[in-house]
Amino acid sequence: MGNKPDRDAGLKEGEHLDDLQNGYWIIQAEKGFRYGIDAVLLSGYANVKKGDRVLDLGTGTGIIPILLAAKTEGRTFTGLEIQKKSADMAQRSVIRNHLEDRVKIVQGDIREAVTIFGAASFDVIVSNPPYMISRHGLVNPDESTAIARHEILCTFRELAQQASGLLCAGGRFCLVHRPFRLAEIMDVLREVRLEPKRMQLVYPFADKEPNLVLLEAYKNGRPRLHVDKPLIVYEKPGVYSRDICRIYGDGRQA
Repeated sequence: MGNKPDRDAGLKEGEHLDDLQNGYWIIQAEKGFRYGIDAVLLSGYANVKKGDRVLDLGTGTGIIPILLAAKTEGRTFTGLEIQKKSADMAQRSVIRNHLEDRVKIVQGDIREAVTIFGAASFDVIVSNPPYMISRHGLVNPDESTAIARHEILCTFRELAQQASGLLCAGGRFCLVHRPFRLAEIMDVLREVRLEPKRMQLVYPFADKEPNLVLLEAYKNGRPRLHVDKPLIVYEKPGVYSRDICRIYGDGRQA
């Protein structure tokens, strides 16, 4: 960690090495789906404790396990990704950052996650799932982007079912999603014995409607929901709020 790598060494055609500004780097495609602020916010929201075993369902190029490895004292971080190209980039990012002893990337289907890893095998599950179902807007012609944005390969219900099966008793499921699906999300979580316990709405500006929601649910938890104060992304156009700078933790100025 901390050593600037040769930016081109080991990169494949159409790939780019991005500096995460925290001593780590990530390989991404120059075109197609790239991680956004929602993944960063989730990594800051997830309640990962010392010694926790953490799984990211639909890890993409591995941004969330890498950020969590940098921010927390979790014991192990695993990323599950169905797309071969994305999983390959994630694995090479892990190697570049010398995180092989803490971060593991597995290529596989979220719908088979319990079979792959075994029931009750994680303390924390995180996920930045596709926000849209098939009838929500146009599907991007780029396959990787379409899969990341629309529920093409896995529905939210299937994701939640697998998360519930993978969590030990009292384990936490943390996710980021869109507020317009919040009622559905709450219903599904409770159906699979994941009790919503903490929620935070994310606003692009203080005078705008929220466009993201962060949620934490407990396996077999008791009903009681705590709503955190709103998270405002920008103080003004192009200027992050102090809370966002704190989450990034890389010297950005509010």
